[in-house]
Amino acid sequence: MARLRSTASRGKSRSLSDAVRGRITEDPSHLTPFAHDASHLSGTPLAAVAPADPDDLVALVRWARRTRTPLVARGGGTSLDGESVPPDGSVVVDLSGWSQLLEVDPEGGWARVGPGMVNRELARALRPYGRFFPPNPGSWTASTIGGNVGTNASGIRSFRYGSTRDWVEEVEAVLGTGERVRLGSRVAKRSVGPDLLQMFIGSEGTLGIATEVTVRLAPLPAVRKAVIVPLSDGVPLAPVATRLARFPGIGLSAIEYLDRPSAAVLAERHAGKLPAASALLLLEVEADDDDDAGRKLERLSDALGPVGGGAEATVARDADDLWTLRGESGDALLERIGYHVREDVAVPVGEVDRLIAELRTIARSEQVPVFLYGHLGEGSLHPNYAVDPTTPKAERIRAAVLHAARTLGGTISAEHGIGVLKRGFLADELGEAAVELLRALKRACDPDGILNPGKLYPSSPRPARAR
Repeated sequence: MARLRSTASRGKSRSLSDAVRGRITEDPSHLTPFAHDASHLSGTPLAAVAPADPDDLVALVRWARRTRTPLVARGGGTSLDGESVPPDGSVVVDLSGWSQLLEVDPEGGWARVGPGMVNRELARALRPYGRFFPPNPGSWTASTIGGNVGTNASGIRSFRYGSTRDWVEEVEAVLGTGERVRLGSRVAKRSVGPDLLQMFIGSEGTLGIATEVTVRLAPLPAVRKAVIVPLSDGVPLAPVATRLARFPGIGLSAIEYLDRPSAAVLAERHAGKLPAASALLLLEVEADDDDDAGRKLERLSDALGPVGGGAEATVARDADDLWTLRGESGDALLERIGYHVREDVAVPVGEVDRLIAELRTIARSEQVPVFLYGHLGEGSLHPNYAVDPTTPKAERIRAAVLHAARTLGGTISAEHGIGVLKRGFLADELGEAAVELLRALKRACDPDGILNPGKLYPSSPRPARAR
C-alpha cells in the first residue's frame, strides 16, 4: 500500500519542481537505490534530483535553504561509513550523469572531469593519451571522482602515488550558501593564503557540492606486472613491507595483503585466480618495457627471498583485472557473512604486526571471526568482523579497533572517511579545538546546515572510550 504524503510534503514537492529544471524522482519505489550506500545504513529521501547543469544546482541549493531541506550529494554510492546515506526527508543530488571527460591536456598532465565520472572509466578514457589518474580505490569500477574527492580516497596504488588529495588541482563547487567557487589552481607554485582546496577535499559533501574536478595525471607505465605471493604462516609483515619498500630497482607501485581467511573467500568467488591455502601478498611492478619488467621481477624475487615466497610467486595476466578482483574483497565477505563491521585504520608501517595482534585479540575477546586485508605498504588495514553491525557488540568492536589504531600512533580512517559511523570518534584523534575549527568552516560554507547533515562532525555527547 502506498503511503499517503503529508500536505507539507506535497507542497514542498511542488515548489521543488518549480525551482529546478533537472529530472526529479519522487516515486518511493524508484528512490530505493538512493536510500543507502555500501554500509548497512539507510534513509528515506523525499526525492532525488539530477540537476541539469551548475546553474540548476545553484537553484536547488537556494531552494533547499528556503525550505530547510537537507541535500546529500551522491555519485556511485560506494561509501562505507554512511557518507551518502540520505537523512529522512532529504533530497539526494544525483550526480551520476555528470560523468563526462570534459578536457584533457596530456602534455600539461591534467584532465577536467565531471564529478560523476567513474574512476575506472576515467582510466580507460585516458589510456589513448598515455596518462592515468593514479588513485584507484577497491571500488574503482563504481566509485566516482567526486566521491573520491569527498573522502580523500586512495586505494591500491597509493603505496607509490598517494591519495586523491595529491592529485587534485582544482574543484568547482556550489557552497551551502548557493555561491559558486573555484578552489585550487593548475600553476606549479602558489602562495595566496591557506589552501581552501585541501580543506574541501575530504569534507564529504558537507561544505559544497563539486560540479567539476581538475585532476593531475601521471605517465602511464608501458608495462605493469601484478605478482601474487603466498605467505608462510607467522611471517612478520612489517619487515616484509619495509624490505620491499627499500629494495632498489623493482619499481613497486602496490603492496597489498590478504590474510588466509580473506584470500580463501575471494578465491572461492573466483576459482583458479588466487591461491586459497595461505595469506597473500599482491604486488605491482611498473616497467619501461618487457625487458625492464623481466629484470625487475628477478630483483623482486631476490627481495622476497627472506620471506620464503619468491619461489612460489606467480605473475597475473592483467594487473588491472587483479586489482578489480582484489577490490571485490568486501563484496565477497558481504555474500559470505552478511552485513558486518568493516573498518579502515592505519598505523606506521613498523607497527603493523602489533596492530594485527590487537585486532585478533579483539576478535577472540568478542568471540567473532575476523578477516584482514588492506594496503600493507602504507600500514593501512581493513579489519572485517563477522558480527551484526547494529548490535552493542559491534559498537564495542569498532571502538576497540579505533582505539587500538590511535594507541599505536595511527588513524581511525585511512581512506574511507568518517561519515556517520565514526563521527563520534573524530575528536579523540583531532582534539576538541581542531573539531571546533572544522565546525566553524562548516558554518561559513553552509550556514543553514543543509549539506549532508549528520556526517563527519561529532555531536555531543561522544561515545565512551574503549578500555
